[in-house]
Amino acid sequence: MICRRFTTRWTSWQLLSKYLLGGLHARRPVVCVPLTRQHRTARLQWCREHHNWTEQDWACVLFSDDSRFSLSSDCRRQLIWRESGTAYRPENIQEKDRYPTCSIMVWAGIMINGRTRLHVVANGTMTGQRYIDEVLHPHVCLFRGAVGDKFVFMDDNATCHRTLAVQDCLDSEGIQRLVWPARSPDLNPIENVGEALGRQVARRNYPSTNKNTLIRALKEEWDKLPQQLLDNVVQSMLRHVECCITLHGGHIPY
Repeated sequence: MICRRFTTRWTSWQLLSKYLLGGLHARRPVVCVPLTRQHRTARLQWCREHHNWTEQDWACVLFSDDSRFSLSSDCRRQLIWRESGTAYRPENIQEKDRYPTCSIMVWAGIMINGRTRLHVVANGTMTGQRYIDEVLHPHVCLFRGAVGDKFVFMDDNATCHRTLAVQDCLDSEGIQRLVWPARSPDLNPIENVGEALGRQVARRNYPSTNKNTLIRALKEEWDKLPQQLLDNVVQSMLRHVECCITLHGGHIPY
């Protein structure tokens, strides 16, 4: 009797979903940074300018990013009703900036057949000089030396990345920088790697209980990530650019 009642109730819910909700399902909304019309226009122009780049062109780029990982999770329990495959429609996207508390900032870079070490940004704010001392000299310059003149460095438009001292450092090392459109983390393939890293840390048998154990877990799981995963996300730049053009500079799935 118990199983029969359960089956009846479940079947009734399926019928309700099918006939009253039109096949919609309760899902978490996609959270993206807000885009103004100017942002969309700039993103669209950038993608059109790089539409003819080949896999070989993207293979020379070191994609980098600063990421925050927190001991407390943001479960985002708010749900919306939507059909499968419609996650990135404008009506199903929640735009907001999130600044998690009790978090650790790390920096890393990836490219075809390579990655940097995971750098933990210690206490304090990342400044232009810290960016030079802790990121550019010990990490980026090494890749410039290994790749040669075709090497291109990608970073975002954070204030500390765009100081005159940083640009002078890049110029002195002969490092070409990839111009990057504002508000475009979805175009950066390393974002996918950050998501994968977070999932790996969350799946560990012994969850992190303080900042030191979280740092250790992040470094260990970063080194374990398959290089093929990194290569695949870099190669996805061709699809990212194409998709952004199709969506007229709007949010793309990543």
